[in-house]
Amino acid sequence: MKVTINDVAKYAGVSIKTVSRVTNNEPSVRQATIDKVNQAIAALNYQPNVAARNLAGTKSYVIAFVYDNPNAYYVIDMQNGILSSCKQRGYELLIHPCDAKSDNICQELVDMVRQARLSGLVLTPPLSEDPKVLAALDQINANYVRIIAGEEVSPTDGLSILVNDKHGAVSITQHLIDLGHKNIAFLSGDHQHESTKERLAGFKAALQSNNLTLDESNIINGQYSFESGVEGAKTLLAKSNRPTAIVACNDEIAAGALFAARLAGVAIPEELSIVGFEDSPFSRQTWPKLTTVHQPNKLIAQTATELLIENQGNKQSETTHQVFIPEPVLRDSSAEPRAS
Repeated sequence: MKVTINDVAKYAGVSIKTVSRVTNNEPSVRQATIDKVNQAIAALNYQPNVAARNLAGTKSYVIAFVYDNPNAYYVIDMQNGILSSCKQRGYELLIHPCDAKSDNICQELVDMVRQARLSGLVLTPPLSEDPKVLAALDQINANYVRIIAGEEVSPTDGLSILVNDKHGAVSITQHLIDLGHKNIAFLSGDHQHESTKERLAGFKAALQSNNLTLDESNIINGQYSFESGVEGAKTLLAKSNRPTAIVACNDEIAAGALFAARLAGVAIPEELSIVGFEDSPFSRQTWPKLTTVHQPNKLIAQTATELLIENQGNKQSETTHQVFIPEPVLRDSSAEPRAS
C-alpha cells in the first residue's frame, strides 16, 4: 500500500502538520524534529504528493521549462538538468515548447503561469532574451531565471545564467588560426538568438586580433539546423577562393557542412577543416568526429534551477548570476591547411 503522510507522522511521533512543515521546508522547525521526520520519510520511502502540496498551501512546487529551439539534443540536456534539480528539491517539472515568434507568446506564458500555479520558469533563448516576454512576466510577478548569452551581467538581468559564447568562438577560431588557416568562413545560426551574435562577434574578434582580413562573403546566414549547414557549405564550396576552414555556429550546422563536403568529394580535414559549437552528440556521431566547443548544457540547466528555487521571492534583490565559459574540445575534423 502507498505510504501516506499519516504513516510518516505516526512513525515519527509528530503531528501531520509538522510533517507537512518539514516537507515544505518551512522555517521555525527544530532541527531535532526535522531529523526525526526525515528519518521516518527515509525508512518508509515516503514520496510527497506534489499536487496535494500545491492544493494544500500557498506555495507551488511546479517549475516550467519554456523553450523554442529546434535542436533536440539541447532540449534533452536542458530537460534532464532541470529535472535532476527538481527531483532533489521535491518539485515537479512542466515542459512547455512554444513559438517565440508568435504574436500571442506573452499572453500564452502569462496564462500558463496562472493556470498551472507555477513556482517559477526556466527561460532559454530566444525567450529569455525577449524584452516583451520578460515585461509580461514581471507584470504578474512571476519568478523566473534566464539562460542568456553574454560576457558580463547587467543590473537588469535578475536571476541569470550567462554563457560566454564570444569567448568560446574566439578560442575555437584561434585554434584554426594557430593551425595556419587564414581563409576562414562562418556559418551562422538564427539571429533571433543572442548566442549567434556573440559567436559571430567572437569569430570576428579572433580574426582582427591576428590581423586577418575579414571576407564578408565568408559569413553565411542560416538557422540552427543540419539542413542550414548543408546549404551554407554548398555556397562556400562553390566559391573560386573557397575557405580552408569553417566555424559553424553549432554542431548540427557543422555536421551538415561536413555532409555537404563529403558529397562534393572534399576530404575532411585534409582539404577543409570544420569546427562546431556546444559539444552535442552530433559532434561525436560524425566521421571524422568534430572539433567543437564544450558547453555543459545539463549543468547549466541544473544551476539555473537551483538558482531559481533558492531565490524565490527575491526579485527585488541584487542581481544573482553565474557565468559559464565554453572551451574548445579538439578532435579529428580540424588540421593544418594543405599546402598550395
